[in-house]
Amino acid sequence: MIKVCSVEDVPKGSSVAAAIDGVEVALVHAEDDNFYAIHDMCSHAEVPLSEGEVDGCTLECWLHGSRFDLRTGQPTGLPATEPVPIYPVEVRDGDVYISVDENGRPKPSNGVHPS
Repeated sequence: MIKVCSVEDVPKGSSVAAAIDGVEVALVHAEDDNFYAIHDMCSHAEVPLSEGEVDGCTLECWLHGSRFDLRTGQPTGLPATEPVPIYPVEVRDGDVYISVDENGRPKPSNGVHPS
């Protein structure tokens, strides 16, 4: 696990971008009060998802409106049809951590790898 930020850095209903060993990740504090990490690139238009809107447990791409489920990485709204990687998150002592592999890169929990 690698520390990304403090829970205070990500207000509820918002997201922040983080680069972890060259992998762009959007860290989201969803409206269910949980933290999620999702690859910070829309699978449709290759724009940062961290600049989109949080709605419940989804993150909407600002360019064309594709939505992605933060729990699965699956698209829930067109035009995106391909899922994006999601990464395990842990909150400890007021800090947010993301799971990484033995090389220090974020490890997708849904089997989808960044393109």
